[in-house]
Amino acid sequence: MSTVQVAVFLIITALIAFATYMHCRGKRGSGPQDERDYFLANGGLAWYFVAGSITLTNLSTDQLIGMNGNQMALLAWWEFAAVAGLFILAFVFLPIYYRNNCTTTTELLQKKYGDKHIRALISLLFLFGNLFIFLPAILYGGSLFLLSLTGQETDLATIMTVSVVIAIVGAAYAIFGGLRAVAVSDTYSGVLVLGLALLVVFLALQAIDFDLSGIPAERLTLIGNNDSPIPWHTLLTGMIFIQTFYWSTNQTITQRAMAAPNIKEAQKGVLVAAGIRLLIVPIIVVVPGIVSYKMFGDVGDPAYGMIVGEVLPVWLSGAFAAAIFAAVLTTFNSILNASAALYVCDMHEAYVGDVKRVGRLGAIVSIVMSLLALALVPFFASQESLINTVQQLYGLLSMPILSAFVVGLAFRNVKAAAAMIGVVTGVVFYGFWSMVWEPAHYIHGMAVTLVLAIATSLIVNLLIFGQRAELAIGNASEPDPAAA
Repeated sequence: MSTVQVAVFLIITALIAFATYMHCRGKRGSGPQDERDYFLANGGLAWYFVAGSITLTNLSTDQLIGMNGNQMALLAWWEFAAVAGLFILAFVFLPIYYRNNCTTTTELLQKKYGDKHIRALISLLFLFGNLFIFLPAILYGGSLFLLSLTGQETDLATIMTVSVVIAIVGAAYAIFGGLRAVAVSDTYSGVLVLGLALLVVFLALQAIDFDLSGIPAERLTLIGNNDSPIPWHTLLTGMIFIQTFYWSTNQTITQRAMAAPNIKEAQKGVLVAAGIRLLIVPIIVVVPGIVSYKMFGDVGDPAYGMIVGEVLPVWLSGAFAAAIFAAVLTTFNSILNASAALYVCDMHEAYVGDVKRVGRLGAIVSIVMSLLALALVPFFASQESLINTVQQLYGLLSMPILSAFVVGLAFRNVKAAAAMIGVVTGVVFYGFWSMVWEPAHYIHGMAVTLVLAIATSLIVNLLIFGQRAELAIGNASEPDPAAA
């Protein structure tokens, strides 16, 4: 890495941190010990911070590295489908969260079922997903990109060293700033990331004279065959459920929208994020990868770092390294902040007692999860495709979790224990489908898992608990009469 690259990297990284500090200084309500301030920015996020934070929390190296690493246009479907997921969040789930005054998405489950145990179970699954899947994937992807960009060795020891740096700085943001600092740094970084990523697209196409000839047709099509990462028929089954889960029930994402001063401001931010997801993100997560195939061949996950290092001038590559570093940090600290919220609000307060020092307990959770995530980086370094591994593994949790929300919102007179049995059944079934049986694509398996988990909940509710579920009609915020 040249002196110019290092200098530009350090200057931009410092400027983002300073701008975040200046914006957040003096804006805490009762300090970081106040739960609403620490986890929901005291309801003070304007729509542009909601949009910026949602965009960059999702748009990190697992997208830029993983999707470009597939080196095919087909991966854009993850982003097109995400637009539908954001609309479902804006107009279906957000009104329910705001009416029920929720701090965490799982709090809604406790209010619908009248049982703290289902809230804790779903929080535990979210925490497992954050710890064993997302945090180590982000550390690995970020380290791989920075090393590939600068032409450094990408051996495991070097990757682990960079991962440690990312984990330390990312945890510091989450610990000392709470959600407000996370969201503000997200937005400032997001402007830089999106701008430079679009520039990379243009320069990459310019490098091949805008000529895509010679690239195999299967890498340019949006209609996937049965052997592709996204067969076309999966768009008709599990894809929409995956997006509903991720954008509407995942604490890491919804926490930003729940931190706006009112529902209208939150919806405005979510819809702007949907516009960015439709118009900008698909281009930046597939075009550089396709171009890199023509320039370097089938290189896999290192493709994005290689193309950026090839087409950007030295000083701009330093700026882009700073932008990606910021994106990795903001995604990492966003997940840490959401994880702390889940543990503190859904588990510690329910089973241990009231928390007098929210910030301190949140810091402990963040540090422990950071250390454990670092230990899992070698597993992701051994995988063929980062994004495909992340998506397939998360199916273990996503559809079972979504089943609890669907049953709780769509039906009344369902025991929490019945829904919990449905969730556990879903986890076991998907694990068998995707890792042992493998009769069809894992996205199809997600759809089957969701239906099975819901059906199990309703059948158990009837046969074991003797209660017939009733289709919910009317105000979704009304308490569930079943829960007593």
